[in-house]
Amino acid sequence: MLNSLTKLGAETLYLLNSSGRMGIFLFSCVGKIFTPPYKMSPIIRQMHFIGNRSVFVILFTGAFTGMVLGLQGYYSLKKFGAEGALGSAIALSLLRELGPVLTALMVIGRAGSAITAEIGIMRNSEQIDALECMAIDPYRYLIVPKFIAGILALPLLTFIFNVIGVVGGYLVGVGLLNVNAGVFFQSMYKAVEWQDINMGIIKSLVFGLLIIWICASKGFFLHLDRSGGFGAEGVSRTTTNAVVTASVTILVWDYLISAIML
Repeated sequence: MLNSLTKLGAETLYLLNSSGRMGIFLFSCVGKIFTPPYKMSPIIRQMHFIGNRSVFVILFTGAFTGMVLGLQGYYSLKKFGAEGALGSAIALSLLRELGPVLTALMVIGRAGSAITAEIGIMRNSEQIDALECMAIDPYRYLIVPKFIAGILALPLLTFIFNVIGVVGGYLVGVGLLNVNAGVFFQSMYKAVEWQDINMGIIKSLVFGLLIIWICASKGFFLHLDRSGGFGAEGVSRTTTNAVVTASVTILVWDYLISAIML
């Protein structure tokens, strides 16, 4: 009984310590975003890495997501004689939920894991300690450009995902299943409101912040994470942990934002 209480207390203290550390990390990074001097070149490099290099996987995923929505939505609506509502069903599904969530999950897998591994290796090889010894702020030098780029890139990638998803749904619904093109777009025009677009924008902004926060902090505090540790194995475990944690957090916050805004 005493051993169980000891383990429970140790787990609680570790959880509180980790949460406080990540909270301080977030506030430090956000504070330095608004502190001059401002340098655009690191932000542009990170925008290229997080945003531009993710475009292909977003296009591919968005197209097939829209095609699946068109196919499944048509046969579901056909049971009720409402095939004409296919356009609105595809658009609302993408704008409200699937666009922001799937875009975030793809970015986690492609860019988030790389960010954790990059910063984790720098911590592992003491490069971050070297920056501090040279009086270079590692938060400003390493993390802040990633934060800004992630917050800017996610809405843009989500927009691309939504557009390509609608095109994919159109190709299946109109081109393959013979839904009237005018009815397809008219139902979309009548159903989609600014609130739907606004929800997708807010979700993508929040998801961009969460992805960089979790993935960067996991790598930055690699040496303090007992599931990580030094060496290649420690970096791989920390990267896996960051991807899983970020993915689950995205799904939780997706529900919370939907519950607040609906």
